[in-house]
Amino acid sequence: MPVNTPSDPTKGTLRKASANYGAKDIQVLEGLDPVRRRPGMYIGSTGLAGLHHLIWEVVDNSVDEAMAGFCDKIVVTLHADGSCEVLDNGRGIPVDPYPSGPHKGKSALEVVLTVLHAGGKFGGDGYKVSGGLHGVGVSVVNALSVRVVAEVHRGGTHFRQEFVDGGKPKGKLQKVGNSPDKSMHGSSVRFWPDPEIFQAEGVEFVARTVTERLQTIAFLNKNLEVVFVDDRGDKKQKVTFQYKGGIVDFVKHLNQSREALFTKVAHYEASEDDQTIDVALQWNTGYYEGIYGYANGISTVEGGMHVEGFKTALTSVVNKYARASGGLKEKDENLLGEDIREGLTAVVSVKLREPQFEGQTKAKLGNVSMRSFVQKETNTKLEEWFQENPTEANRVVKKAVAAAQARIAAKNARNAIRRKTALSGAGMPDKLKDCTSGDPAQSELFIVEGDSAGGTAVDARDPQTQAILPIRGKILNVERARLDKMLKNNEIQALITAIGGGVGNDEFNVEKARYHKVIILADADVDGSHIRTLLLTFFYRQMRPMVESGFIYIAQPPLYSTEVGKEKIYLKDDAAKTAFLKEHANHKKEFQRLKGLGEMDWQELKGTTMDAATRTLLQITVDEAAEAENIMSVLMGDDVETRKEFITTNARDVRNLDF
Repeated sequence: MPVNTPSDPTKGTLRKASANYGAKDIQVLEGLDPVRRRPGMYIGSTGLAGLHHLIWEVVDNSVDEAMAGFCDKIVVTLHADGSCEVLDNGRGIPVDPYPSGPHKGKSALEVVLTVLHAGGKFGGDGYKVSGGLHGVGVSVVNALSVRVVAEVHRGGTHFRQEFVDGGKPKGKLQKVGNSPDKSMHGSSVRFWPDPEIFQAEGVEFVARTVTERLQTIAFLNKNLEVVFVDDRGDKKQKVTFQYKGGIVDFVKHLNQSREALFTKVAHYEASEDDQTIDVALQWNTGYYEGIYGYANGISTVEGGMHVEGFKTALTSVVNKYARASGGLKEKDENLLGEDIREGLTAVVSVKLREPQFEGQTKAKLGNVSMRSFVQKETNTKLEEWFQENPTEANRVVKKAVAAAQARIAAKNARNAIRRKTALSGAGMPDKLKDCTSGDPAQSELFIVEGDSAGGTAVDARDPQTQAILPIRGKILNVERARLDKMLKNNEIQALITAIGGGVGNDEFNVEKARYHKVIILADADVDGSHIRTLLLTFFYRQMRPMVESGFIYIAQPPLYSTEVGKEKIYLKDDAAKTAFLKEHANHKKEFQRLKGLGEMDWQELKGTTMDAATRTLLQITVDEAAEAENIMSVLMGDDVETRKEFITTNARDVRNLDF
């Protein structure tokens, strides 16, 4: 999902340190002050991703109640006043007085909402399994909101407490009265995000972002009813997610826009001590693998021990079956894991008492015991499934053998490209106008549509840090092509060679990339959008670490120009035009709609789109891997009806049209 980012960090200057630096200069941030001072440390960013993280923090608490067996319904409501409310029918946040320490006497509800790292998931008997260990709790939501209202039903009594101005209690916990029903239980947390904190992209929640996450939660928690209500103006809707098949339904959903290799979904579960696994998998006729790991409901986008154990066992099981069934002859080499996983869609969901997360994003499961557990159970149960379903198993083997042949062909194609570049001397595409800097962190590559715009971009660039690569027409749709076919495309060859680092999931090394900003510069029209989408598909499928590292950007050339006095003003889009007219109510000059980059001279292109001091870039990020995979297949695959339905459903939400 794209987020607006500043073009470059402001370069600071060193100041002479005070000679009297001492204890008086040390700041101690009390309570929730650290969150307000450095919100990005707690929620990742203050853009749309951070705004929606507030919802996830509250929802995670409700999901933990569901995993503990005390909750079977969660309702998330986006209210017309800009607030979000999360309601569940769990046990209800405790309201009894805190027993000891500096918070003695305060209600447990107030402690949970005002103290960082306070909760029932850090040991004890509150929760055997929890997804909230990775976060810092609902107190962060309180800190970054102008108002929070928490209501609890416990023991037949209705409790309420309100907080304002970043988490300050408006009063003590109140007993509102009796609950409407003595058996009623649960909690609701309603919060109003602080516009000052989220001023970068505003405080308007995106319905699709919320529904995607809630649907995944419903898939991962079989039979849990998750309701989404949007009560905002013309966006009103109510959607209920509930899946009796759990992750089996999840795999079917992920494969809905693809052609399944067979209708059956392999599924197995197992438990041992305080850990459980739930695995579902199905192959499709496509060329890309999608293995989605979850630990206690947390998306482990970087994989981890559970995914490693699954992959190892999968390779072993398929090779063993291929030998036994005659799909592989005695002289044939074993199939590689990547051959077997071509076209695979799998969900590997595990639950354990104390998950250990690794990696920069805390999205990689590190529990070693889980690897051996998943591997052992997959070896046993998947082998049984193959034996019981020989027709489906033979199709898997046949597809894997074809993938192995394509892999060898792709290897030969790669070698041909390398030989070609070696013979050509410099090794870079002829059309590439490279920059002089050898530092990838300082170097930018502009991918420009057409030779004429490329020439203008060359004149407008900073030759030290900005390289220009013109491409002709629309590149190959890599969603519908294997790597060996793709590597024969001249434009794709040029991209691979210019960027460096190789190509394909098994080879690409982001550390060898020659540019840490790859910027797609295309016209703001339908053709330009198509080119952007094809390029984004290529990067996502063949250089995904570039996307995950935040190295892929979309330039934002202006759509309109007008004049104020003798000064020419450029406006990015219709929203910018509307805002301009509000500030300049008496503006009489006409607006010129810029049809393409070719209409700009190099000075205009530099000032509006390429100069780091004045431009706006759109950074491409991937928040939800499973849903990103699904959307990519819907938009770029062969299923026309599914694509039409997606576009019709989401056309209202213009912020999602940039991807």
